[in-house]
Amino acid sequence: MFLLCWDFMTDTAQILAREGGVSIAYHRTPGRAPGVVFLGGFMSDMAGTKAVALEAWARARGQAYLRFDYQGHGQSSGRFADGTIGTWTEDALAALDRLTEERQILVGSSMGGWIMLKLAMARPARVAALVGIAAAPDFVVRMWDDFPDEVGREIERDGYHRAPSQYGAEPYTITRALIEDGRRQLVMDRKIEFFGPVRLLHGMADPDVPWRVALDLAQALASADVAVTLVKDGDHRLSRPEDIARLCATLDDLCGPAR
Repeated sequence: MFLLCWDFMTDTAQILAREGGVSIAYHRTPGRAPGVVFLGGFMSDMAGTKAVALEAWARARGQAYLRFDYQGHGQSSGRFADGTIGTWTEDALAALDRLTEERQILVGSSMGGWIMLKLAMARPARVAALVGIAAAPDFVVRMWDDFPDEVGREIERDGYHRAPSQYGAEPYTITRALIEDGRRQLVMDRKIEFFGPVRLLHGMADPDVPWRVALDLAQALASADVAVTLVKDGDHRLSRPEDIARLCATLDDLCGPAR
């Protein structure tokens, strides 16, 4: 067990400069391999509960750790409404390639679970293991299918729809570009060629991503080392203290004994 310490949250984020004037904000904790990279969700940022708790976990263990903001999220440059799954995957690839060394465990929360799969397929030699938290691969397809007809017409006509958020945040801007790009980024329409350990944590009370998605993802993965943990009273975020403890225990198991 470790004690969470929030003092490091006052540290100024570092900046990764990308082409086109794009600035990706990040916090990097030095340590031993395998490193851990946190991939946040849709309209989430690196100051979220899970991302920060994992930094405390990494510091306590001496494990390398990286958290960052995609374009249009948190402290990075750009507008959220201009982003797509492809854009944010390229941000994550740049972070993996330029800000980490050796093999990494990717922790993907919600949309970040989709992006972690894209990274594992693009950089298999750099990825040691995957941990999904309410992983939401291909979620834009399900979202489009669930939209009422009038919302679909609004997106086709205006290019976007402002969807309310139940998490106290500003409304989500769902753009036609996000939907169209998402259809080109699908991963669940084939066998996912990743052969390392995969751990999928999913709340059965998740109102956003049905827990059966975790089972479908387990089936789609080529790896034989896949375990699904269903939390009966768990919500979409899985950010309660007991959820954080479960996540950290999962990473302890994958990383091996602390130094």
